[in-house]
Amino acid sequence: GQQVSKEPYKETQALASYSNEGTQVTVEIHPKNTTPQIFKKLSFGKGPRRLPSLRGQDNKGFQSTEAPRPPGGKDLHAYPWDKSSLKSMPVDLQQFEKLDAYALKVNVRNSVEELVFALLKQARTDLEKVRAIWIWICHHIEYDVVGYHNKSQLSSKPIDVLQTGKSICEGYAGLFEQMCSIAGIQCMKLFGYSKGYGYKMGQTFTGDSDHAWNAVYLDGRWHLLDSTWGSGSVDDSFTKFTFRYNEFYFLTHPALFINNHFPDNSNWQLLKPTLTLKEFENNRLHNSNFYMLGLLTAHPETAVIQTVNGKASISVDCRAATLFTFKLKGTDEHGLMTLKKHGMKLDIYPQKTGSHKLQIFAKPSKASEDVYNCVLEYVVECKSVDKAMRFPKDLHQPVGPSWFTERQGFLRPSHPEPIIHTNDGRCSVTFTLGKDISILASLHSDNSSLTEDMRRRHIMQIHRGNQIELKIHLPHAGNFVLKIYAKKKSDPGNYDYIFNYLITCLNTEVKWPAFPQSYSKWVEDYEILEPLSGLLPANRNVHFKLKMHGIAKVLVQAENTYPLIQNRGYWEGTCNTSGCREVFVMVHENANHSFYSHVLKYEVESQ
Repeated sequence: GQQVSKEPYKETQALASYSNEGTQVTVEIHPKNTTPQIFKKLSFGKGPRRLPSLRGQDNKGFQSTEAPRPPGGKDLHAYPWDKSSLKSMPVDLQQFEKLDAYALKVNVRNSVEELVFALLKQARTDLEKVRAIWIWICHHIEYDVVGYHNKSQLSSKPIDVLQTGKSICEGYAGLFEQMCSIAGIQCMKLFGYSKGYGYKMGQTFTGDSDHAWNAVYLDGRWHLLDSTWGSGSVDDSFTKFTFRYNEFYFLTHPALFINNHFPDNSNWQLLKPTLTLKEFENNRLHNSNFYMLGLLTAHPETAVIQTVNGKASISVDCRAATLFTFKLKGTDEHGLMTLKKHGMKLDIYPQKTGSHKLQIFAKPSKASEDVYNCVLEYVVECKSVDKAMRFPKDLHQPVGPSWFTERQGFLRPSHPEPIIHTNDGRCSVTFTLGKDISILASLHSDNSSLTEDMRRRHIMQIHRGNQIELKIHLPHAGNFVLKIYAKKKSDPGNYDYIFNYLITCLNTEVKWPAFPQSYSKWVEDYEILEPLSGLLPANRNVHFKLKMHGIAKVLVQAENTYPLIQNRGYWEGTCNTSGCREVFVMVHENANHSFYSHVLKYEVESQ
């Protein structure tokens, strides 16, 4: 919100009278509808400050409020945030459910006093009174986008705000202050700079303050809240306001409130030590989603990050398992994000120099809908590009195994990191399977013309009990994505994508053929020991060694047919590849039947 120009000072008549205790009482006489201007002299720091009205004991059970004291030692909270609580005092939101529901339904618009009396019917403690006022304002006053652009149409007087149902920040804060005052609660209207609508990362703040909010006095301490930001948000073009209640700005912990509110008078930061304006400007903006999702800290702390040798790194710590994604200039191609048990790590490799906007999004792991909220924004300044870190288009974020893949049944990965480096173009990835699942894996690369079938044939699955090994033979050097899919064995449906690795190989000599093609009769726990290559040399004797069970006979069919002999659980033998283009392995499942099933197919090199 923008601060409205102050009314000119009006001459008021004051009478002084003395009671027998010798206390001076100042009585002001005003024409109807004018604000008591003399109070402005009794301000704490910059900007206008009005004292709450003083109410007698006999006023329908309302307590009297003494003149607010300036914030002091016992109001202060340590900075930086100690990660304890999002609020500055213990608040049980479940205990507010009935009160909140009641406050939402109150519909009084003719006077501020009547509205307060109606709201307080259900509120006993000071905290409950403040809560009822807060809930009512956040759900009944909308941000006046027209008035913001056309100040002459705008009044921030509490009665006008109440009756029109709209205002800008100063009207919200003024109405809040007056309602608290009527309820006998000390409340201050505060002014300062905010990182709200139109804020650009790293910008400086000069001139008049641009926002207003409140401090309330509860349980012997001052607390901060912002009903404007609690009520909802405006769209990017600043033409439409949407009610979207935000609990975060109710009694926000001061070490979090300072993230986007900088009061004119630094005492109202309620912090020890206080921040300078420069620190406020440099600090990266965490929006309320960041804390509401249980995120704790993010590194680096600054809003602008310089790349070092073409790379910038960001990390986030959080309490509970959280899913993350990111956009660098609108795409997630130029980074490597890994999920950690308590957060995430992101390495960014911009492929162009200059300034890039980086946004980080998150959602709770248990969230049903697929909506990620923006939790962090940075500007990444890139001076040089690391061309070697161009990732394949098929690489999906996050990369590598994590708590998420564990939940899907992939336990104890042999490669806990997201990147697998291989020098000879071969690697082997193993997991213990914690669930009864079938797995599908495929290999993807930007400069490969691999067909769907060949993407799978460069990976061989080997099952030993609840262990699975994925043997990978790369067709050439470069960067590859190993994508892993799974489904329940009992489930007839499709495989679901689970996660991926990045496999890198710089050795240009590498050129591995695919593994042999297997057919449906090749059972999951069968294993090929040799030959592993799906392409056999021509005119050679080739030794076969296969691990298979529950079958009567095994034949290798080339130009001629060669039986394999069973020996200690393995089927072994030799076949000659002369005069044929293909070699098949066939099994006889039952000695009494003459029917053979194909299980494997090899190609033979052309002569």
